[in-house]
Amino acid sequence: MPTLSSLLMLAAAIFAGAVVPLQAGANANLGRLLGHPLWATTVSLGVSLALILPMLIALRAPLPSLAAAFKGPWWIWIGGAAGVIYMTAALLLAPKLGAASFIVAVIAGQMAVSLLMDHFGLMGFPAKPVNAARLTGLLFIVGGMVITQIANVVPALANATR
Repeated sequence: MPTLSSLLMLAAAIFAGAVVPLQAGANANLGRLLGHPLWATTVSLGVSLALILPMLIALRAPLPSLAAAFKGPWWIWIGGAAGVIYMTAALLLAPKLGAASFIVAVIAGQMAVSLLMDHFGLMGFPAKPVNAARLTGLLFIVGGMVITQIANVVPALANATR
């Protein structure tokens, strides 16, 4: 039976996921207005920085120790690159695929890599071997992605024959 704490965490994760299509749509429109998707990525990251700095000040977060960070594994630095890749992909692909098709493809990719990370205990996560239930969950997500794509193609084909 899930605890209240775990339910609240799941609700927070659902909320965080719910804002992702909003980000894709807003940034895609921003990219069109600014004339290039990478300018929208830059502005979006600037807005992120402008929002997080006052929070750090309000929370009186101590300055980070970059020396400690440089002692960490090499892969701790790829988060920013992953953010740029995601934002730029969203800017370029979401308007062409549509919000639902883009997001379900993103989720399929996230789940596939997440299962690998869990299975092998990568990037500091505890090892959680892939089992039939977890693999079935991934297959349902991939199936949902395929159905979403078919749903986009079928009306286009029907309109093309008219």
